[in-house]
Amino acid sequence: MIEAAKIWNEPNNKSHWDPELDPDWSLYAAMTRTACDAIQAENARLPRVLGGMSPIDPGFVLNLKSKGVLDKVDVLAVHGFPLDWNHWQINDWPAKIDEISAVSDGKPVWVTEVGVSTFGAEEVQEFGLRRSAELLIGKAPRLHWYSLFDLPRAWPATTRHKEAEGSSYYRHFYMGLVREDGTPKLAYRHFRDFAPHLGICQWFHFEDHRLDDAVRHLRTLGVRHLRTGLSWADSFRPGADAWFDRMMAALDEFDVTVTFCFTPEHLGPGRHHTSPPHRSEDFAEFCARMIRRYCPG
Repeated sequence: MIEAAKIWNEPNNKSHWDPELDPDWSLYAAMTRTACDAIQAENARLPRVLGGMSPIDPGFVLNLKSKGVLDKVDVLAVHGFPLDWNHWQINDWPAKIDEISAVSDGKPVWVTEVGVSTFGAEEVQEFGLRRSAELLIGKAPRLHWYSLFDLPRAWPATTRHKEAEGSSYYRHFYMGLVREDGTPKLAYRHFRDFAPHLGICQWFHFEDHRLDDAVRHLRTLGVRHLRTGLSWADSFRPGADAWFDRMMAALDEFDVTVTFCFTPEHLGPGRHHTSPPHRSEDFAEFCARMIRRYCPG
């Protein structure tokens, strides 16, 4: 079942929201306010989550607070990858959550992505899983490990600058507990020690062939909480509703935080799926339709 609705993914990350088109996040703030109202109108009990911050930045929260966004959301979410992309150490995790809690107006802070790649060695992920769990279980009410599967080599990572990012780009392909060939990595055997306190974040591509295997692995690992996404851009593909129905039915046994994101080219500037939409109402209508279809009030 859907336990929360999340508005966008990493909106303060230039790989996921175009800073040239929205330098002060005014467009994101307006879109979030409108989407939150639409979600609440469909299901007033469903928590609305502010898209996971990456980087973790109290200034970003204060900016959105000044634009009325904190009046509309119920939860703030953060993403952190100190062993791969961030400029802080893994032991700083509690302090990072405290920084956001201090400006959250008392709203809970969830960690909707925490992970470690096997880019250099699988033993690094093995250590990172254990240490992340030690630091975060009991510190944040919801935790999602990123991710279950490695990204297939033939698929592009969802980031704007791709190979120009150097090794940072290629780390995207090594974040899973399961290799592309379906075999588990070293950290896989430890994950059940931390479930169900530690959930999983796994994005599924349109008509993703890994869906049934994902459900099997999630059961094996003892996962209760799952985060995934419903792509606004994908919703315009032929057969989109059938795919969404299949995916959500397969995941119904888990408590799902569903993320709404990705702008269709014809409803934005067309530069990239990270572009702000021309009209906040268009995105809000998509969010409302998904809640009405999968989690009516």
